[in-house]
Amino acid sequence: RTRYIQTELGFHERLFVAVLTSKATLNTLAVAVNKTVAHHFPRLLYFTGLRSAKVPPGMVLVAHGDERPIWLMYETMHYIHQHFGSDYDWFYIMQDDTYAQAEQVKALVSHLSINQDVYLGRAEEFIGGDEQARYCHGGFGYLISRSLSVERRASARTARGEGRLLCGLEFPTRLSGSCPFQGQHYHSYELAKNTEPEKEEEEEFRAALAVHPVSDMTLMYRLHKHFSRIQLDRAYQEIQDLQMQIRNLTALTPAGEAGLTWPVGINAPFLPKSRFEVISWDYFTEQHLFSCPDGSPKCELSGASKADVSEIIESALEQLNSRYQPLLRFSKRQLLNGYRRFDPTRGMEYTLDLLLEVVTQKGHSHVLAKRVSLVRPLSKVEIIPMPYVTEATRVQLVLPLTVQDLDFVANFLDMFAMNALDTHDNALLTLLFIYHPYDAQRVSQVDVFAGVKAMVGELEKRYAEVKIPWISVKTEVPSQVKLMDIVSKKHPVDTLFFLASVWTEINMEFLNSNWQVFFPVHFQEFNPALVYRGEQTASSSTDFLRDGHFDRHSFAEACFYNSDYMTARTKLAADILDRDEVLESMEVFDVFLHYSGLHLFRAVEPGLVQKYALRSCNPRLSEELYHRCVLSNLEGLASRSHLATALFEQEQANST
Repeated sequence: RTRYIQTELGFHERLFVAVLTSKATLNTLAVAVNKTVAHHFPRLLYFTGLRSAKVPPGMVLVAHGDERPIWLMYETMHYIHQHFGSDYDWFYIMQDDTYAQAEQVKALVSHLSINQDVYLGRAEEFIGGDEQARYCHGGFGYLISRSLSVERRASARTARGEGRLLCGLEFPTRLSGSCPFQGQHYHSYELAKNTEPEKEEEEEFRAALAVHPVSDMTLMYRLHKHFSRIQLDRAYQEIQDLQMQIRNLTALTPAGEAGLTWPVGINAPFLPKSRFEVISWDYFTEQHLFSCPDGSPKCELSGASKADVSEIIESALEQLNSRYQPLLRFSKRQLLNGYRRFDPTRGMEYTLDLLLEVVTQKGHSHVLAKRVSLVRPLSKVEIIPMPYVTEATRVQLVLPLTVQDLDFVANFLDMFAMNALDTHDNALLTLLFIYHPYDAQRVSQVDVFAGVKAMVGELEKRYAEVKIPWISVKTEVPSQVKLMDIVSKKHPVDTLFFLASVWTEINMEFLNSNWQVFFPVHFQEFNPALVYRGEQTASSSTDFLRDGHFDRHSFAEACFYNSDYMTARTKLAADILDRDEVLESMEVFDVFLHYSGLHLFRAVEPGLVQKYALRSCNPRLSEELYHRCVLSNLEGLASRSHLATALFEQEQANST
């Protein structure tokens, strides 16, 4: 079972970090640790003796009830072993008066073998004890491997100082304070009083994984800024070295220096295969954007776009000055023209025409226009961990149906039976019959959904343990929010809803990949009459997702928990009071977007493929929803090349 492979094969998370703090420093030093390094570690907990009246936001705190350092250390190790001992490979313990370079710590554990007992830190000797007995100084942090059982505790050894945090544990002498280990060094630096981090140039300081003692929050932030600058300088130097190597190697390739792309090391620009694949440039000035999200020809440059343009201009001036100083110094007078486009193979590209004032070393100045090109490359792709829906979680599919959907219901039910019922997946289906008031009055004589109810009856006979309930609603305007309100009240708060459309082909692998609120962009197949024009439809696996497009105008599918919907819906009700007509201009997506603090995940989903069908757009909905439906129909007809071919053939036929 691929989605449970990590658990069943006994894989562990890499690193767990524990920070020892106190009631006196929880709101000062511990907060500084949380703001500087916490976001770099996958899991970090704070341990204290006595809990403060108010815990700082964003911090997970465990209180043991005793402020004595040795007791705090002992109970922390016991807690870690009891709750996380089997989940992580490495445990890093530090104090809140320690600054740790998070990325360096993660790099260290990535180079250590988990098959050996490791106790690594700054080695210290016990005063007056056995010279061979050593321990890791707690102030500089220490690393413990999972294989080194923290249950091997001794009750006889007495603490001789607050710094010796491991003196209450019995570890093999050969491992205590072992540094270096497996070729890796645990570098640390003892900070003197009144030290200025910005003036520290010693290699020992620059290489330190941990710095101690840090006396206050300001010093912690200064250390973080200084080490961040060191890391940034190292990264830039590595980039320059790699670019030089690429230049040298490119000269030896068949293409020679002509094969060198700009910027060096960044993917080459996308090469369109036809005029329909050309990526267009968006024109902008410092005040206006001439390619607006709402389709208007001109709009004010604001928000993220304005910040983006300002940053790019500033970066262009910085690059020019770094290249030509001290001979020339550039300053901006005006942005004459600006162009940008997003290239999915490399990132955002910019071309700027700048009117610059140039000042020489002798003080002479003149004005010139210069064109510069910049690229904001795509950064490292990060896989966001999203927990799977467990086998115990039941997915509740909700399918709204109108009279216009009757021709497609049979196919939906067949796919649901094949992909959910035959495989015994934990999924239920609820049908929502939306009656027009006229049809509702005649339901006792002619039920427009009688055929669908008969199909449901056949399914329930075929699968004896399955019940498919339906809910009947009478309305002229089938608002998605109003319909969801009805369904939400009839299910428990922990229900996981999947809101589907009649064209959705159910796929359980897709249902097991949802997290919080997910609005997938389904793949819409084009009209086969225009694409194939009488030829047989391609069905081979190589043609998968070829003749169609991802329909970004549709928000018909959604996956979310009922409790999350109810919370957001309550906030919406308080905002609109009794103005129910507002709901007719909203979809469930709008409810979550404006009235919840949840992550809204909107992405293309290849697992959701819909056959071509001409949707019925209800003109009684809001103008925006109606316009979006019409656009979905128009863009779902065929690609530009297919439409052009069809028009050409029609003109040829008319001319003859």
